Amino acid sequence: MKVKEVSSAIIDKEGRRLDCGPYMSGAIETKELLKKLRAKKDHLRSLTENGIGGIINPGRITRIWVDDPAHGYPFLSSTDILHSDLSNVSLIAKSAAKKNRNLLLKKNSTLITRSGAIGRMTFARAEMDGMACTEDVLRVIPDESKVLPGFVFAYLSSRFGVPLIASGTYGSIITHLEPHHIADLPVPRLGNVEELAHELVFKAGEELTESSHLMTEATAKLFKYAGLSESMNHEFLSDHRRYGWEQKSTTLTSLRGLNYDPRSAELIAAVTNIRHDKLGSLVDRSNFEGHIVFKRIDADPEHAVMLVGQRDAFQLRPDGRWISRKSIEGLGLQVPSGTTVIPCHGTLGESELYCRATLVTERTAQYAYSGDFYRCIPKDGLIAPGYLYAYLRSRFAFRIIRAMSTGSKQQYQHPALMANMAIPRLSKEKEAEIAAMVDRAAQLRDHAIDLEDRAVALVENAIEEEGR
Repeated sequence: MKVKEVSSAIIDKEGRRLDCGPYMSGAIETKELLKKLRAKKDHLRSLTENGIGGIINPGRITRIWVDDPAHGYPFLSSTDILHSDLSNVSLIAKSAAKKNRNLLLKKNSTLITRSGAIGRMTFARAEMDGMACTEDVLRVIPDESKVLPGFVFAYLSSRFGVPLIASGTYGSIITHLEPHHIADLPVPRLGNVEELAHELVFKAGEELTESSHLMTEATAKLFKYAGLSESMNHEFLSDHRRYGWEQKSTTLTSLRGLNYDPRSAELIAAVTNIRHDKLGSLVDRSNFEGHIVFKRIDADPEHAVMLVGQRDAFQLRPDGRWISRKSIEGLGLQVPSGTTVIPCHGTLGESELYCRATLVTERTAQYAYSGDFYRCIPKDGLIAPGYLYAYLRSRFAFRIIRAMSTGSKQQYQHPALMANMAIPRLSKEKEAEIAAMVDRAAQLRDHAIDLEDRAVALVENAIEEEGR
């Protein structure tokens, strides 16, 4: 439990608020430091398009979901905005966006979660432009004639901006943030630092967009070379064969109907009819299956490793739990870069992460991954890690893995079916070409995060220098 003494004078300055959030977050100290700065300070609303009109809460909407991309916009949740791969988000009907144009994002905005976990941010990169986004995310749209967008993001996501944003929240169980809570937030003007920070953030956005395109292109190229057709969501979901079929076999591995879904069986047959290998023969089986049960022992970061769960693993900046490094030695929770991890517990909702694959990069290899993942660690010389991921990230593979589910409410992939999953094989040259694209995409993703960190550090250092 944290304890902090606060004088009555400070409480009076804060409008006599008695909830502890503003006082424990560091917002009070931040405000005092900013007051001492010699630099000019502008209110946030004076730097956004149309004043406070450039800080947007689009308001509640009626969610009408569609499956066909021709009739919908990709719809980002407050979690999706933190992801690097936006290729599998839900689609909201275009009619809903026509009723409320504020649903659609503009590139170069700063996106801030405003409900629940307040103050998580991302810079709206080019690939997000025109996507729809939940009302649980504030859009801060800078007036680029007055301020550079990258600087706005770097400042708001710094250790000076975040406490000020969080201090404006209200609510007891579920906290909320509204535009007027941050409209008067002070923004120090830092001269050349603003341009440098903007360039770093903008470059990071470009690299994240390029990384996403490379991943998608790598998967598309694999399917083209293999002569396979990617599984389109709306076609798969509208296939009426799912309502009933006859299954005959003398070698049944399972008695669950889902494992013999004719739609997925058709995809499996397409792979097994071409050159392929079994997944279990290509990866380290000693560290393959999930269900790793262990005791979590909390520790300070210098003696710990961050443990990330299924949701955290897909985020650009995981926010996991620090557990003792020594306590998990030998459990296989930490995996090398190039490993594909696949959530192995969940439900069958279309927006769930269960059965979707993500890649462990050089940067994310520092984390420990919970026991709720299949770990696909390629054996040396048998298959390139990037090539394996390019296939496992596809909708095609996702549908096949979903059909391997067992369980009641919480699903879990059948280990034998996972091990026997067919992986298409190409010539060494083509596999190497695809793997190189994925490797490059992973490097770009890691480098983009480093660029954002550098931008934030520049702003923080400049403010500290001014405050001395």
